[in-house]
Amino acid sequence: MEKNNFHIFPSENFIDLCLYQYGHEKCSPGHLFGPAARNHYLFHYVLSGTGTLMAANSKGENQTFQIRSGQGFMIFPGQITTYIADVNVPWEYVWVEFDGLRTTELLNVCGFSKDAPVYRTRQSELREKLAEELLYIVSHSEQSPFHLIGHLYLFLDLLMQSAPVLQPVSSSKMSDYYIKEAINFIEQNFQNDISIEDVAAVCGINRSYLGRIFRANTGRSPQEFLINYRMAKAAELLKLTSLSVGDIGSAVGYENALHFSRAFKNMYGVPVYEWILDKKREGILNDLQYTKQRISVISARYGFDSLSHFAHFCKDSFGDTPRALRKRSANGEKISIICKEQGKDQEDE
Repeated sequence: MEKNNFHIFPSENFIDLCLYQYGHEKCSPGHLFGPAARNHYLFHYVLSGTGTLMAANSKGENQTFQIRSGQGFMIFPGQITTYIADVNVPWEYVWVEFDGLRTTELLNVCGFSKDAPVYRTRQSELREKLAEELLYIVSHSEQSPFHLIGHLYLFLDLLMQSAPVLQPVSSSKMSDYYIKEAINFIEQNFQNDISIEDVAAVCGINRSYLGRIFRANTGRSPQEFLINYRMAKAAELLKLTSLSVGDIGSAVGYENALHFSRAFKNMYGVPVYEWILDKKREGILNDLQYTKQRISVISARYGFDSLSHFAHFCKDSFGDTPRALRKRSANGEKISIICKEQGKDQEDE
């Protein structure tokens, strides 16, 4: 039986390291995901069972890896991959999707590449700690973004400790200055109609050179970074304001609402309205389980015009009424979201 646990990170403005999505999946025999390419780095750690990873290497040639319990694999942005659960002993894994300014350099230090994507270590203590950090992230989605990012750093530290030989880190250079200037300009002007030529001009270099050093240091182009930054800001506005989708698109530099919707879906893997619904569910569940707010207050906060409509929404989303959910939570039961239309298009397929 297939069992999924999937979350979308609220995507606050984290530049050095950002968590995008994370989940826990117990796959059915022969379950397949792909072929597909990702916008960010994706790491899977296999808790039990086995499976097969097929991934394009640095030359675009397909490689096949057998992955078993206690191992993991890294997927790189833009890399085409397919992975399949074993038909006899299907795998169960926990996964995180992340990215950031220094992520490419950090993974190079750990020895990961498209040619060597498999995580292995003979140190059982490190494997156990790494699994614990990933499971902690997945099971604590109600915690603050800073709290979860802290545990993502601990996970990456364990990746580095697991590396057989750490690769040397490049020293600071002039290109770092240009990249910081470019990022500062994007942060201050993302809401305007800016081009990468504008960014390069502020740095005093040409677009081609900016593109080369930016990708070499961050693993993505300046244009990709600009889009990611705009989408992070859009997600923040969707959570904290009642602005329309069109107004939010305009606020982050998209005058065309359709272009904004497409960019948002490319980033988060779900249409913007489904993302809003998912965040509403997570917020309601958090308030019911971890606060003492009155149910009528929670209902009004999330825009329900009656308690009966709110109760119906909770039954569809969590399998019970708000009052019953609170009682189950008080008895120590962990409540999960059961209504996930977007799951079909997500990692937890």
